[in-house]
Amino acid sequence: MIPFSVLDLSPIGEGSSAAQAFRNSLDLAQHAERWNYKRFWLAEHHNMTGIASAATSVVIGHIAGGTKTIRVGSGGIMLPNHSPLVIAEQFGTLEALFPGRIDLGLGRAPGTDQRTARAMRRDLMQAAENFPQDVLELQALLGPIQQGQVIRAVPGAGSNVPLWILGSSTFGAQLAAMLGLPFAFASHFAPQSLMDALDIYRTRFEPSAQLDKPYAVVGVNIFAADTEAQATRLMTSLQQQFVNLRRGTPGQLRPPVDSMDDLWSPAERVGVEQSLAYSVVGTKDMVERGLRAIITETGADELMLTAQIFDHAARLRSFEIGAEVRDVLAAKRAAANAGM
Repeated sequence: MIPFSVLDLSPIGEGSSAAQAFRNSLDLAQHAERWNYKRFWLAEHHNMTGIASAATSVVIGHIAGGTKTIRVGSGGIMLPNHSPLVIAEQFGTLEALFPGRIDLGLGRAPGTDQRTARAMRRDLMQAAENFPQDVLELQALLGPIQQGQVIRAVPGAGSNVPLWILGSSTFGAQLAAMLGLPFAFASHFAPQSLMDALDIYRTRFEPSAQLDKPYAVVGVNIFAADTEAQATRLMTSLQQQFVNLRRGTPGQLRPPVDSMDDLWSPAERVGVEQSLAYSVVGTKDMVERGLRAIITETGADELMLTAQIFDHAARLRSFEIGAEVRDVLAAKRAAANAGM
């Protein structure tokens, strides 16, 4: 059975704080480790009052320091915001502290709005255009030291921290294929180009020193609970968040509500439902059917589960059910193979 992993945005719930979000993230990572999730990724966002993981490499260190075996990484670092040398040093440091456990997922978007990106002193157009070259530069800085090399990442050089390309379009798929890197698609919020991107990635993939065949990760929202009604209610926090983002009024993650009817227009509902099409919502049996269908449809090598759930205990339970479903699917596959 394919592995399941966790993408965490360190959500700041309404009335809560970043400090509490970080405590919750560590607690979730420790549970995910016990539940045999493969990796725990954090995402870079800026000027978002509901997301605490802006200083992503710092939070990765917090999570890795509080766990023992689970891989920890970025899903992702928005490389246009940074110098490749600085990222090589940061992740070289993390790899030195937590050897063999660090992933470096890279995205091309700024992870924020244009005004905030300019506040980070970035030329948006040029930074995006330079993304492929920046990836190559970063890869070289993390690779073996070359004869005559003047600029080195210390630490970082020779660490060979595994790189991933993240994307929500076919551009990332083409780059990941060309460089022979694993590819993670953000289908949990932008599913429209998923199947085209996977096809391009697999068709054009060129083996590399890091990877000999395509490896594709698919993002999925999971809202799992002991009853369908509970799960449906949990999802309303994310639905409210998406409505507010579309209105240009982002904020802290709001508590769930019994109904969204009075909180969105018909057009907003359609747009949000399209964006969140790759979501599994319901009881364990319903989640099993949903995840099995996604695996069958996409041929994913790994699922990256994420859950913007207001109540921390409910979020833990959602990921616990996800792990139970993974084990059920694995047992059914083993039984089917044994019967062949």
